[in-house]
Amino acid sequence: MAKLRKMLGSADSPYIISLMRVIETQSKVTLANWCLDYVQTYILPIYEGAYPEDGRPREALTAAREWLEGKIKLPAAKEKILAVHAAAREAEGNPAAQAAARAVGQAASTIHAATHSLGIAFYGAAAIAYDRAGTNESPETYDRIAAEECGKMEAALRAVWIEGEMNPAKINWYC
Repeated sequence: MAKLRKMLGSADSPYIISLMRVIETQSKVTLANWCLDYVQTYILPIYEGAYPEDGRPREALTAAREWLEGKIKLPAAKEKILAVHAAAREAEGNPAAQAAARAVGQAASTIHAATHSLGIAFYGAAAIAYDRAGTNESPETYDRIAAEECGKMEAALRAVWIEGEMNPAKINWYC
């Protein structure tokens, strides 16, 4: 297995910059719902395919949704989110599953800070690329898949985009 990056893309990649500009126009709630929906549909199945008995990623998504609905307090949600980050550390030998768990953790963490929404691009792209292409491809192959996946993420965000969002998230990108 070649040395693989934990994340794909970079803050100066054109597809990341494009996604960031759309993210900046939306509220934290819109971003959280987009992230949760996207990872549940496209990224979570990668983790669950490798670790079908581990419910921590799905529980983190459920807890984030429950927090958004006002059903639980943030500390209870954070407990589930920290558990999915632990699942990612434990999946060290499976790059696709590990990246998927990290993407789920970032998506769920968006309820706390909107900047986490960009984490699904970096980790989610890695999960998709390693799942689709395996672990012995060229960096160019992984970068191409990451760019395609981030384009799909942006399209999904634009599909739920609220024009003239009244309370866009205040985001300081530190990447």
